[in-house]
Amino acid sequence: MSAGTGNLRPGDDASVPPPPAPTRPGLDPLTARRRFATVSFLFWLPPGMSIATGVLLYTERGMGLAAIAGFFAVHSLTAAAMELPTGGLSDVIGRRTVLAGAGLLNATALTLIGLSATAWAITLGMALMGCARALSSGPAEAWYVDTVHAHAGPGADIRTGLARGSSAMSASLALGTLLGGGLPWLLGLVPHAGEWLTDATGGLVIPLSVPALLGVLVEIVFVLYVVSALPEPPRPRATLRGVVGGVPAAIGAGLRLGGQDAVIRRLLLTASTSGAALAAVELLTPRRAAALMGTAESGALLFAQLACAGFVCFALGSQLGPLAAWLTRSSERAVLTGRGLMVLGLALLGLTTGSTSTLATAAAAAGFGLVYLGLGVAAPNANDLLHRRVDASGRATALSVQSLVLQLVAAGAGLAVGILPLGPLPWLLGAAIVLAGALLWVRRTDGGPQEPVPAQPVPAGSAPER
Repeated sequence: MSAGTGNLRPGDDASVPPPPAPTRPGLDPLTARRRFATVSFLFWLPPGMSIATGVLLYTERGMGLAAIAGFFAVHSLTAAAMELPTGGLSDVIGRRTVLAGAGLLNATALTLIGLSATAWAITLGMALMGCARALSSGPAEAWYVDTVHAHAGPGADIRTGLARGSSAMSASLALGTLLGGGLPWLLGLVPHAGEWLTDATGGLVIPLSVPALLGVLVEIVFVLYVVSALPEPPRPRATLRGVVGGVPAAIGAGLRLGGQDAVIRRLLLTASTSGAALAAVELLTPRRAAALMGTAESGALLFAQLACAGFVCFALGSQLGPLAAWLTRSSERAVLTGRGLMVLGLALLGLTTGSTSTLATAAAAAGFGLVYLGLGVAAPNANDLLHRRVDASGRATALSVQSLVLQLVAAGAGLAVGILPLGPLPWLLGAAIVLAGALLWVRRTDGGPQEPVPAQPVPAGSAPER
């Protein structure tokens, strides 16, 4: 029996072809997943390239340590201040527009950082980069989830795509760190290449500024890709009045999320403990590396290698996130598993403080990797829970709230770590904070699909999600 007639029922007319099966518009989940991973990779590659050379570049430009610390403070404070407004902006005017704006701001910031030799220009560049960081914190992920839900329904699996995005981000940062550190070194292998570059540009471009300027080209590619590859449903024309009114409404809705849903409240508290853990790792590890290697320069090189390994561990953990959810039979227990790995890693780092033996060093390195591995395992599962509890009109805002909580707690924890005596105490304090966050997930709750928490209505003319 042929395929064309095998399913005929009595009364069917074989001469009339059956109507096509209904399909939903938009990209299929596999394509959306691939494009989300590509966007994540392209956006984070330039910041990764600036990690290895940033401090050295500013030093070469004649900046003191206090000024350099001020540059990074400007970046962090700008990102924190802009998190909620930019998240609300994405929910009002669209994901693609905000992402493209983030890329353009990053390109401008990297140009200023790569070419400028004055403190005010570098400060402006760091502020623009912080603003771009805030703009990018939710729109790409919100676009991916919106696209999958539009095509396959709100019950579709998004963990795998979220894991791929996290892995792409981590791989990009790892590769960028290696490229950023390697390019000036490669230029140094060519006789007189650095001197020629500096002389030909009148001192504007030096070998250490090459990674930042190459990052500008990557940002241009990022913007072109976002504009061409991330389609969105048609939106009502956004007006200035609607945007001005809609963004505060979206911000207010984001701030109320924690009070409306217990799981969202746990997710925000969990994000805060991640901030405390990362503050301890990022502030204390360079000192330990310098003490182990004997000089600050050698310690910085070792820390760059550790940072690259940490990004790789985070990427691996993100890939294992869906498997962890399958093995533990829920996203919530997978989050608990990831937090447990982080506690173990921080405990190992604390217990090995003060010893430079081979065994202690190996245990400390394992602990460093476990922190990032556990963070990677928990991340896609935590965001899976978040996306099941917010609708499209507030998705990017919810992600911005999560990022804001992490950054603010990281800033406070960093200050606390800075005044504590060196030794195991700061590490073990971080482990205790993460353990407290993990205990929030011990009590089983329903983490499956359910009715999402709606955002507050956006004023007319502000282009709500469809």
